[in-house]
Amino acid sequence: MSVTRRVTDRTTTDDTTPQRKIPSMCQHQPPCPTADSADREAAALVAHHPEQGWSLLCNGVLLFEDTGELLPDGRVIAPHRPLGTDQVMTAA
Repeated sequence: MSVTRRVTDRTTTDDTTPQRKIPSMCQHQPPCPTADSADREAAALVAHHPEQGWSLLCNGVLLFEDTGELLPDGRVIAPHRPLGTDQVMTAA
């Protein structure tokens, strides 16, 4: 089986997969965390629209005010609000 690779507008695709490889938007040094890393929310803001409830981060993540996220590859991260102090358990 042969795999054909093609490059269009800096986006590489394989004929064997419908997923596209998303190029990094970050030009910072040191670079911002990638969209796949656990600390992805630490990336720099590119656009901020509090009136609409979302922000675009340098790594391509859309961050919503309810703490939900939309990753560049289309995956959704459910809101992950911290527990209030009345719901936090402490060890004795």
